[in-house]
Amino acid sequence: MLGRVTNQSAAMAASRQLQAGAARLAQLQGQASSLKAISVPSDDPTATGQSMQVRAEQAQNTQYARNADDGVGWLSTTDSAMSNTVNILNKIRDLTVQGANDGSMSPTSKEAIATELVGLKSDLLAAANTSYAGRSIFAGTSDAGAAFTPETSTTDPATGVVTTTPPAFTGTAGSSVQRRIADGTTVKVDTDGAAVFGTGAQSVFKMVDSIVSDLRSGVNVGAHLNDIDARLTAVRGAWGDVGTRQSQLERAQDTLKTSSVSLENQRSGIEDLDLAKVILQLQTQQVSYQSALATTAKVIQPTLMDFLR
Repeated sequence: MLGRVTNQSAAMAASRQLQAGAARLAQLQGQASSLKAISVPSDDPTATGQSMQVRAEQAQNTQYARNADDGVGWLSTTDSAMSNTVNILNKIRDLTVQGANDGSMSPTSKEAIATELVGLKSDLLAAANTSYAGRSIFAGTSDAGAAFTPETSTTDPATGVVTTTPPAFTGTAGSSVQRRIADGTTVKVDTDGAAVFGTGAQSVFKMVDSIVSDLRSGVNVGAHLNDIDARLTAVRGAWGDVGTRQSQLERAQDTLKTSSVSLENQRSGIEDLDLAKVILQLQTQQVSYQSALATTAKVIQPTLMDFLR
């Protein structure tokens, strides 16, 4: 049985088709302007979900890259401080060897060596209190601002005896500063100042004080060479560990850069449009819409005035 198609129903159907064509044309015009495939989530819910996932991975990758960059900064600073420390300890060793030659050294020469050693001890303290971005690289998570306190001297008013307190370690024992560079992967970026410079009577500062005291007292300082060598071994061991961790972070930087490029390509493939392709679609839709307008105008010509004539 054939149904009757009224002018009103035909006009409404034509209007719906024209509106759909106009909406599609407007969508393509917007895409041509923004070159984005997704303006609102309803444009493509599946692609929107994929885009959100990729963007979350990009944000995570960016944070890991910042962490790796910060870690490399910490360890590069530590590497420089360790290099200075080794150089200073080698100078201390050379001066100690010179001071051990009792037969050929005058008291004036020994005092000159002692004075130079005191200066080198100050250089050691400066190296031990090296900081990066306002944080001490040898103090762990301590907020003291410096890994070692300054040397202090007090004078007994009764006897006039001067007592010197060597620098003391202020770091937090067992703590470490970590940087996360991947899921489940963290790298320690600080270095234990207690292991590098020693603490208390075993500190490098106390060792230098003992050498200076023996020089000024006329005691042979050759016995201190073993202590200096032991400290150099400890420093070189810690220095090697710094290099290992720095290499790990530099490899992570390369990996994260590669991941960044890959994720950006994924995001672009989901969100971005090919300009040539969208312009072709826009031109095709314009032709289709104009044709629909012309066809509809010819097919639905009667109006209310036609029935009143």
